[in-house]
Amino acid sequence: MAYTLTSFCTQCNDCFPMCPTGAIKQDGEKLWIDPTLCNNCEGFYEQPLCASICLNNVPVPLQAKKGRCKVDAKVTTNPRLFSNGKTHTFASAIVIWEACNVLAQQQSLPWQTDESGNFCHRRQVSGGRGKVTLYVTDTCTSDLPVALSEEAAQLAIASWDIRSACLHLMYAAYATSLDRPWEQSFTVSDQEISDYLGLGKRKDLSKLAKLTLIKDLVEQPCKLLVAADWCPKGRFSQITLPQSHLWHLIKTQHHFQEDDLGCKHLTGLTFTVRAGQWAQFFLNRRGAKERTMFYQYGTLPKSLLTNVMSLWQQHEGVARIMLWLLFKTRMGAEQRITVLKLMQIAYGEKRVLKAASHREERRRLMRSFESDLEVLNRYQLQPVFDPLTYPVEIQPLWVKLADLPDDAEAALEFWTSDGSSDHRLTDAAPRNKWQRLMNARLLRFELPDDWMQQPVKLAKKPSKVHKQHQPKSSLSGQQVAAARKSLQLSQRVLADRLGKSQSWIRDIENGRLQLNERDQAVLSELLS
Repeated sequence: MAYTLTSFCTQCNDCFPMCPTGAIKQDGEKLWIDPTLCNNCEGFYEQPLCASICLNNVPVPLQAKKGRCKVDAKVTTNPRLFSNGKTHTFASAIVIWEACNVLAQQQSLPWQTDESGNFCHRRQVSGGRGKVTLYVTDTCTSDLPVALSEEAAQLAIASWDIRSACLHLMYAAYATSLDRPWEQSFTVSDQEISDYLGLGKRKDLSKLAKLTLIKDLVEQPCKLLVAADWCPKGRFSQITLPQSHLWHLIKTQHHFQEDDLGCKHLTGLTFTVRAGQWAQFFLNRRGAKERTMFYQYGTLPKSLLTNVMSLWQQHEGVARIMLWLLFKTRMGAEQRITVLKLMQIAYGEKRVLKAASHREERRRLMRSFESDLEVLNRYQLQPVFDPLTYPVEIQPLWVKLADLPDDAEAALEFWTSDGSSDHRLTDAAPRNKWQRLMNARLLRFELPDDWMQQPVKLAKKPSKVHKQHQPKSSLSGQQVAAARKSLQLSQRVLADRLGKSQSWIRDIENGRLQLNERDQAVLSELLS
């Protein structure tokens, strides 16, 4: 439980310089205790130091506030994200991607010591012609940031929270709303962060616990330093980015309410953030028009943030893959993704290498991977297996069970056919499954509609001529089922012609999934 100061404080300042966590702050001539930093001096002293040295017994335990927490209505934030309720543009340059990987994969990534002895993570770009380097620091903003040594950096990385990657993506979305993000700042409140991340549903957390969590998540992306050096092709200027903050946390404003004793209860936080100098190279509108700088952006689905926040603890590997896929899918829908790469992203290179030589660890890793693929499929990130390198006999069991028909007669036919086939559903996995998985790959992931949806701010307004030719209404599940039966096609045959699974057809006909424009056009042609 944190401590607070009552109205009887004489402002003697005796406790101010002695606080081991820096929780005692000075605002003008008055002192106050930041409850998000106060930990009762745990790990430093047996009793709270401020309470033990105060002669007037001013510091008291901060009791939970009763009633509603009101925030000053004069506080304004800008801009708002997800104006359409689903998506927003966000900066997706290599600097942002690699920083997202660092925050999500943390110690699983290969870290090294650079030429100056600083602990860093480095990625080669443009076929080795350039590099992007990320460092760890202990300050959120500084004109002359200093990278931590290896020991201090490893301790900091071990304390990171994967959910901070969501705040990093939010910052990248805010930055695209500004014309010169390396000079202009944006402001966001704890209520907006709670809304975007779905923290409002967490009834198990008190108001102070939520604010402490939000403050910690906000600060973590701001404790990354980035440096870059390479010469792109064409007219683009050479990128020489010295070591500087990825995000500057310019100001944190605390909002309090006082009770009858004068105890201050923290009721809200407002953060002012500015992008680092990387934005001048990778998020420069004017430079992109002149083809001397980049303006690289993508679409950030709000559902990704809420999904990561809901499953990070039980399925950390799924959260890591989701965050990685957000950037990977920008390179085209037909990108080949190897199973080895996905495992390294989800579990780290060390664990994959260990599994190669330990049988039990190999079994656990395969079970975890197949379970995580099922969770991704449940969140509508549906893997499409390469039939040559990832055939049916080594695919997860849930994929095979998904093709099991609901109809009793169809199910009987399915099991009869399965019993007479060379590879039966109940067969044990082949002994060389691990070796084959290491060479297997996925063709792509079928993405949810909001992952592929164009943000409102970039959508072109239809002309009056286009209004006269409205597209046909989307096919309903009942229409698909009726058209299929009239052509005397089974769900499996139709799925094969579409390159989909039978379970996908069944979900469409039952109304559990909605057709996107591409699938609707293909289905209309096949069923016409």
